[in-house]
Amino acid sequence: MEQQQFIGRDGVAAKRKQYFYPCTAHFYRDAPQLVRGSMQFVYDENGKQYTDFFAGVSVVACGHCNPAITARTIEQLQQLQHTSTVYLTQPGVDLAERLEQLLPGSLRRTFFVNSGSEANEGALLLARMHTGRKGFIALESGLHGRTNLTMSVTGLQMWRTDKYLDEDVTFITRPYDPELTLEEAGARSLQNLEHVLQEKGGHIAAMIVEPIQGNGGMIMPVSWYFREVKALLDQYGVLLIDDEIQTGYGRTGAMFAMEHFGVVPDIISMAKALGNGVPVAAFATTDEIAASLNRPSASTFGGNPVSAATALAVLDYIEGERLAERAAELGERLKRSLQQLQERYPALISDVRGTGLMLGAELAGSDAVPAAELTDDVLEEMKDRGYLIGKNGVNRNVLAFQPPLIVTAEDIDGMIKALNEVLLQASHPHRK
Repeated sequence: MEQQQFIGRDGVAAKRKQYFYPCTAHFYRDAPQLVRGSMQFVYDENGKQYTDFFAGVSVVACGHCNPAITARTIEQLQQLQHTSTVYLTQPGVDLAERLEQLLPGSLRRTFFVNSGSEANEGALLLARMHTGRKGFIALESGLHGRTNLTMSVTGLQMWRTDKYLDEDVTFITRPYDPELTLEEAGARSLQNLEHVLQEKGGHIAAMIVEPIQGNGGMIMPVSWYFREVKALLDQYGVLLIDDEIQTGYGRTGAMFAMEHFGVVPDIISMAKALGNGVPVAAFATTDEIAASLNRPSASTFGGNPVSAATALAVLDYIEGERLAERAAELGERLKRSLQQLQERYPALISDVRGTGLMLGAELAGSDAVPAAELTDDVLEEMKDRGYLIGKNGVNRNVLAFQPPLIVTAEDIDGMIKALNEVLLQASHPHRK
């Protein structure tokens, strides 16, 4: 496409302001108009290349417009685009069968939907149907969606938009506190959980968790935490819902992040990377629990032929290219480099955490430049140097590194070199 065919960043921003809801924001003071993507790169309206270290918040794990995947999407799109689950088609059942081979333990039944919010909503409904109970337990600072029930179990205040949320949710402290060790924070959270279960365990249907809190700031608990959580929940007949929407499909160095903790959940929700940009999501469980969701239900677009065919291509690519192993290897390189920057700039980087290619670097800021402002400055400067990185955290001061899993060692080294330049500038007393 020629440059003059694009309305440009100012034109896009103006139309967003005119036609979008005011809740819709974007990164950057001078935001580029992204017009093309190819594997780990995206390009703006002027042809400038950016290396994507955010991947649409963990979505395009296999890379932008990956030809091995898009070819199969197009093939299915031209053959049969849509019918719904009231008709028999093959791609959806082939995908469900394929997932059964990848899911942990005896999880083998899958219900397909369109988004992570819908997957978590379905998982929460399933837990209520199976247990006959209403209440939920969730971790502080978690994020599970933007529907009413998923927003109700979301602990991040900035995402709790509705003031009439479900009140039958009990939040416990998350297994992280900058003032405590991971062991101490995990023990405190576990004590909170035990207290809640003793008080009202017979009323609780499920506990929903992210194995690594993404929007909460890349928080990964101590290794024993979820094992002890599962043991406590089992004592009270409370189900464990594992929200793998950001962490699933190789990003953390394992197919599902809960594998790092040696725990098999009762229900698992998934989305994002499964479609590599095509909307597809699901929640999966055992035969026994699935039997409780037996009243008529359907998802008009969930598991449609195009999404299912795409997801099958994604799984082929993840396994064929060994992307989980690649994420573990390159994640170590990236984490080590970020830790070296932390040693070099201890006044700017207070912590580096996460695993695989799901890493966060928390910025400290100062009285003159608050941490959230510093984070925005770093994102802006990195964008100008050709690197797109994300941000998250309770105070929006954590740099988020979630690149496509096909990123290279050279890409990582180049990004670290640019980040070093930006941090060096930020550490100078007369920085711009």
